[in-house]
Amino acid sequence: MYDVIVVGAGIVGLAHALAAAERGARVLVLDRDARATGASVRNFGFVTVSGQARGDVWQLARRSAAVWRAVARAAGIAIVQEGLTLVARRPEAAAVLEAFMATEMAEGCEMLASGSLSATLPALRPGAIVAALRSTRDLRVESRDAVALLADWLARAHGVTFRRGVAVAEVVAGGVITAERSYTAAAVIACPGDEGAALFPHAFATNGVQRCTLQMLRLAAPGYRLATPVMSDLSLVRYAGFADLPEAAALATRLEREEREAIAHGIHLIAVQSADGTLVVGDSHVYGDSVAPFARADIDDAILAQWSALFGTAPRVIERWIGSYASIAGRHSLVTVLFPGVRLVVVTSGTGASTAFALAQDVIAGLAAEGHCR
Repeated sequence: MYDVIVVGAGIVGLAHALAAAERGARVLVLDRDARATGASVRNFGFVTVSGQARGDVWQLARRSAAVWRAVARAAGIAIVQEGLTLVARRPEAAAVLEAFMATEMAEGCEMLASGSLSATLPALRPGAIVAALRSTRDLRVESRDAVALLADWLARAHGVTFRRGVAVAEVVAGGVITAERSYTAAAVIACPGDEGAALFPHAFATNGVQRCTLQMLRLAAPGYRLATPVMSDLSLVRYAGFADLPEAAALATRLEREEREAIAHGIHLIAVQSADGTLVVGDSHVYGDSVAPFARADIDDAILAQWSALFGTAPRVIERWIGSYASIAGRHSLVTVLFPGVRLVVVTSGTGASTAFALAQDVIAGLAAEGHCR
């Protein structure tokens, strides 16, 4: 009855459902939850192209952003912000931005003059920055809404079947086994996210998959608009597209001295704004073999300190949450063959929203080339 079974209805699973359905496959998506509650909705909804690792990952992000724009129009998903503004608080950060502009990754980017920057980010503290870069390649959706709208559209426009509240007990050659019944298909793609160790302990253990825990905040509407999402100096030593540039070494040395607490908690500033004016600000990164359920006030305070360095006193915190994702140091994703026609696919870099659509196209193309998918 089905050509492709996708296990997991997060953004990575939905991306694979779309890629398969666009080839004419009959697709079944199974998920244990009634709705998405994991990493796919506990994030910024920020589809980041600028700063992704040079080469294949950057290309995945470029392709995925194009898919997002097309899907958003078709599925009624609002793009609430376009572009990205990277602001440099230190001369060493400005040097990284200038070096980035000399690469092919600067497509769609420009350095901003002070007048243009004040129009883009009118609330910046006077003298807070020394340089800024504006990208037009990035975009933001409200992930809590977008994931559900994407699933509804896949069912409506592409005939994708969803079975929710169905926990998969085992993935086997040619299908999956649940508590109630088995399902068969020529191709199976398992997209379990950071909880995949329960079903795939060997693959997770042998590939060194960890769990990254992060903290994020929603702030009350400040009474002004950010024209784009914002990132700053710490992002330039975290995102490989910047951090791998030789000029980033001097910035990293200075930040290790001046931002010791932020670096210890894996903090770098991302600030985005929702349609209602509220701000989503984060985030932190702590790695281990499990997710601690308790948010730490000192980490929240350290995140807010990064905001305040650019914009002054932070608005009131109206929401706090913990997120988690699968992580392999220095590796974008885990894509492995479990059986003929069966793939395990986990984005292990925290970039599922930014790269999953293109990654899924490549995975489905590979299965089709082997005769397991249309």
